[in-house]
Amino acid sequence: MSTPFALDEAALASALEVNVPGFRGPLTATKFKGGQSNPTYRLDAASGTYVLRRKPPGALLASAHAVDREFRVLRALQGRVPVATPRWLCSDDAVIGSMFYVMDFVDGRVEWDPALPNHSPEQRAAHFESIIDTLAAIHGVDVPAAGLADFGKPGNYFARQLSRWSEQYAQSRTREIPAMDALISELPKRCPADDGVVALVHGDFRIDNLMWAKDEARVLAVMDWELATLGHPLADLGYFCMALRLPRNPALPGLAAMDRAALGIPSEAELLARYAAKTGRAIPEDWGFVLAFSFFRLAAIAQGVAKRAEQGNASSEQAQQAGQMVELLAASGMKALG
Repeated sequence: MSTPFALDEAALASALEVNVPGFRGPLTATKFKGGQSNPTYRLDAASGTYVLRRKPPGALLASAHAVDREFRVLRALQGRVPVATPRWLCSDDAVIGSMFYVMDFVDGRVEWDPALPNHSPEQRAAHFESIIDTLAAIHGVDVPAAGLADFGKPGNYFARQLSRWSEQYAQSRTREIPAMDALISELPKRCPADDGVVALVHGDFRIDNLMWAKDEARVLAVMDWELATLGHPLADLGYFCMALRLPRNPALPGLAAMDRAALGIPSEAELLARYAAKTGRAIPEDWGFVLAFSFFRLAAIAQGVAKRAEQGNASSEQAQQAGQMVELLAASGMKALG
């Protein structure tokens, strides 16, 4: 039986043979787990292995699922940040039913749990140090030189994001969540004045969006650039540090209440200090705002996943679970605000 995410492999192979140099079919497409926003597939073809990212089918929120922006940033970051090599962007919905792009397959490992089971304390420390170094590299990209000067609106990032995600949340609301309403009310009051700092931000920087070398703590590729834009770099740092404060749960496993020192995982203070040393960027006094903003933003994203699950076009079996995370994330945001 065909599913909403099934691909017409013959039609896809024909299109790729015309548009991707060296590509030869036939191909077999296998959908990866995860990818709650943009469905992602492994393509095994006669000429090798590739990865396809597509917009999901069905009614979508405006400006969401921007695979064309992902493709653009992957091209811009070649030689600057470890990313896969993009090969072709197809804006013709007739090929597989929605816009998509194809990139090279990066043969590595994905760590889904920030607790890094099956690793030693020394290996965990090395992984977290590599994560911070990779984030610093992203934020160190010369935006104009990379051709990304118009990739987002410069300035007032936090204020603009608060407005945007409050609107997105309102569009995708499925039930009343008092903690979200409180965050939407309180965060603008704590929003810092714009400090003029602008960098490329990933927008979803967490451990499971990194592809690792199979036998060392080295990042081979940063994945899932759908939410990338120009913005304030500390937003990415706060977003990553949420994992330290989230409880263990099946949708977004966190590290709260774990003995992180025994595990070899650096403390939040150590991670912030490493980032500051790598970038020369000071951590603000109101770090609680940055964290609360990050929880709010992820809660709004999770609510969008819940809405798509309700409509029947979410791209992961975990979509409903992620929707149930909204209340926990909002409560965590209020706690971070203090």
